[in-house]
Amino acid sequence: MSVPSDWPSTEREALAEQQRLRPMVATDGPAPDRVAGTLVAGVDVAYDDERDVVAAAAVLLDYATLEVVEEVTAVGQVAFPYLPGLLAFREVPAVVEALGQLSAEPALVVCDGYGVAHPRRLGLASHLGVLTGLPTIGVAKTPFTFTYRAPGAERGAWEPLVDAGEIVGRAVRTREGVKPVFVSVGHRIGLTEATEVTLALTPHYRLPETTRRADSLCRRALAEAVSAAG
Repeated sequence: MSVPSDWPSTEREALAEQQRLRPMVATDGPAPDRVAGTLVAGVDVAYDDERDVVAAAAVLLDYATLEVVEEVTAVGQVAFPYLPGLLAFREVPAVVEALGQLSAEPALVVCDGYGVAHPRRLGLASHLGVLTGLPTIGVAKTPFTFTYRAPGAERGAWEPLVDAGEIVGRAVRTREGVKPVFVSVGHRIGLTEATEVTLALTPHYRLPETTRRADSLCRRALAEAVSAAG
């Protein structure tokens, strides 16, 4: 994996790039058809900060059955320092590298993180969507800094995520009585549709199958890379 030569290297450059990309985000669009042959992808990353190594995974699933169709990884050097609100600049090069290895283009990419639910409305899912042109959503484990009320205990219940008076996502209950996940639009899909996809991808567990598979795979890839490097 190599970082693009024009990739931002400072906080100032990264903030300017977010401002440039933000108007390109499309916050509406359909959900994929849940029929045999429709493919959705999950992406995730793992780090070894001591060695400055990042491993990204992309896992392709059949949207109708949630069976794994393909798994790929990309390993390389971390592209950007850790700065809150700018995590996409650490992760996107590796994720794009992994997605580029897939033999088929997904109808949607699910990111372990946020999309427009971001202080500058350009989290990982939105950033990735604009760069690749693919429909994306973010499904995060934690609520970040947004305001929300706890959704009802039943599966499918949700409440809006609010930031500065603007609805930027939803807290969605994917398992009865289990803490919610936090869904936001990435690119080229609406919030209602992103919620629909999230529920379709969580028939048994709190987190989407796309995220569960990608999380496991990127952790294995990182462990193997670190072990090989000694």
